[in-house]
Amino acid sequence: MKLLKKQNTTFTKSIFVLLLTISSAFSTVSAQSDPVRLGFIPLTDCSPIVMAKELGLFKKYGVEVIVTKESSWANVRDKILTGELDGAHCLYSMPFSVYTGVGGKAGSEMKIAMMLNVNGQAITLSNDFCGKVGFKQMNKVTPVVAAKLKAEKEVTFAMTFPGGTHDLWLRNWMSIAGLNQKAVKIITIPPPQMVANMKVGNMDGYCVGEPWGGVAVKQGIGFTQVASQDIWKDHPEKALVVNKDFSAKRKADLVKVMKAVMEACKWLDVPANRKKAASIIGKAPYVNAPADVIESRLMGDYNLGCNQGTEVYDNDYMLFHKGGMVNYPRKSYAIWAMAQFVRFGYLKDAPDYKAIADKLILQDLYEEVAASMKVKIPTDDMKPFSLTMDKTVFDPNNPAAYLKVVKR
Repeated sequence: MKLLKKQNTTFTKSIFVLLLTISSAFSTVSAQSDPVRLGFIPLTDCSPIVMAKELGLFKKYGVEVIVTKESSWANVRDKILTGELDGAHCLYSMPFSVYTGVGGKAGSEMKIAMMLNVNGQAITLSNDFCGKVGFKQMNKVTPVVAAKLKAEKEVTFAMTFPGGTHDLWLRNWMSIAGLNQKAVKIITIPPPQMVANMKVGNMDGYCVGEPWGGVAVKQGIGFTQVASQDIWKDHPEKALVVNKDFSAKRKADLVKVMKAVMEACKWLDVPANRKKAASIIGKAPYVNAPADVIESRLMGDYNLGCNQGTEVYDNDYMLFHKGGMVNYPRKSYAIWAMAQFVRFGYLKDAPDYKAIADKLILQDLYEEVAASMKVKIPTDDMKPFSLTMDKTVFDPNNPAAYLKVVKR
């Protein structure tokens, strides 16, 4: 009798252990099966996320990812902050704009996991300026705009998000050209709507990422006045930006996503792969733009429009990896962006530059991922640098000195 009770007890314990094991297994499967949701805006530089999906790289690294086309950067911001998106292809300066209150509710945290690309944006002017100012002719911009101001009372330029990269390139271009920022109206337009808005005369020029500069040329409504890499060669542009809770609670999944995106960036930097990339991202579910325009500017072959001929960029077109130089999220670039917020009047007082950069950039995580993939980690962060057109030196350790001498 005692033996029977002992056997029953042992059997009961075995069943209990089995049930716990099954329950644990189901919990693990459930947790692992939650897909990661990544957003993108229809721009050529969404390629790392789109191609990671199309090439099966997310699956290769063991993570299910759903990519979704978003309508505007404000929409991306809101969805990342609420957790509707776990992350997105995003303007690298946007998390700092949002956190400081320039482009969102101050104190809202969006985390930068890694950079996606450099270069590849452009300032496009309407054909009203054709023949009056040409490619990189900065000294001629001021009198032309002044004449238009006098004749029509107002000149309007567009960018894509307050404090975003396109806003900063536009304002730096205006400063270099000697344009009074207060004399020009600057509006916010989502990237894929730029061409249509200029076609109906809602603005005289805009700064946005490709392919929308190239599309304006193809449609004969505008011309490329300057490319962003002419303003700052190898400037930071888009980043993989993620929800704060996602980065903390699903770190393992984030690491897998980063590895897949890193591999996609490497793939995209092989020139022979860019034709295929252009044909894929040009489709309606993604950028929905002519593949030939996407491809030509991806290859550094710029038809400038306005009978200006072609400009060929051979080492400073849109790059996605460059041996790891592109993907490293530098705190110095974050500090530069925030200094621009002060420079151009978005912020009255200087923010705590370094503390914000430390809070929002997941640099340690990136270094961990890069090391695991044998990707070189740059050593130039927090060192002084200068833009290509604006020779003023920026020392990230002393933004105040820069702000005393820079043009506004």
